[in-house]
Amino acid sequence: MSLKEVESAPSLAIVGVTGAVGQEFLQVLSDRDFPYRSIKMLASKKSAGKIQVFENKEYVIEELMDDSFDDVDIALFSAGGSISKKFGPIAVNRGSIVIDNSSAFRMDDNVPLVIPEVNPHAMSHIKLYSGKGALIANPNCSTIICLMAATPIHRHSKVIRMVVSTYQAASGAGAAAMEELKLQTHEVLEDKSPTCNIFKEQYAFNLFSHNAPILPNGYNEEEMKLVKETRKIWNDHNVKVTATCIRVPVMRAHAESVNLQLEKPLDETPCIS
Repeated sequence: MSLKEVESAPSLAIVGVTGAVGQEFLQVLSDRDFPYRSIKMLASKKSAGKIQVFENKEYVIEELMDDSFDDVDIALFSAGGSISKKFGPIAVNRGSIVIDNSSAFRMDDNVPLVIPEVNPHAMSHIKLYSGKGALIANPNCSTIICLMAATPIHRHSKVIRMVVSTYQAASGAGAAAMEELKLQTHEVLEDKSPTCNIFKEQYAFNLFSHNAPILPNGYNEEEMKLVKETRKIWNDHNVKVTATCIRVPVMRAHAESVNLQLEKPLDETPCIS
């Protein structure tokens, strides 16, 4: 890309750059040749001072602070809900557009919950370089997978009922969970007791209900995220959604089965055209 393109490109900040999602942010930026004139690598005090290599250049990781967002156009957050709640509004007040990967703002009526391929119109009022900061929430992983498949059908024949089963990998719980799965796999194969620090039970060679807390209605939090987020993204509070979310012992890539009941009959032709 030309120097002119770089100079006119946005300045970026990655919050939680040392985590699994933070590293994925960098990979996607590189894969898509996303233009930027500068990029800040932000993480906790523990990681500050370490070197992050990105596109053959070394960056010093900085501790996340209130003034980290000066002259930042776009801030990508994936450092947990508590960090997002504290620093997201600070970044917005300093003029940054915050795209948050946590659950902190998803159900806030004043914050758009966006899957770009599904409901980009929800963020049409947010303008880069306007000098006005904004928050955009990223849905939960299981919701994104489901609605990417279901929305084209929903557009042709309204979905009135959806039954979803998810089979979720270690990557969804972060880098530490992925390391624990690898460790447990070796331990179990060596007939040792598995180390259970991230999950309360053996993960290797096992299946169990998603590790999110169980709510009074009998669903776990992960399942209710899919219910509530679907209704917000589709702007349809009457659609019936039920979900069962399971942890499966694989490193990456969630899987889902989705059963839809439609308002009117529909064959496959409109959905693939």
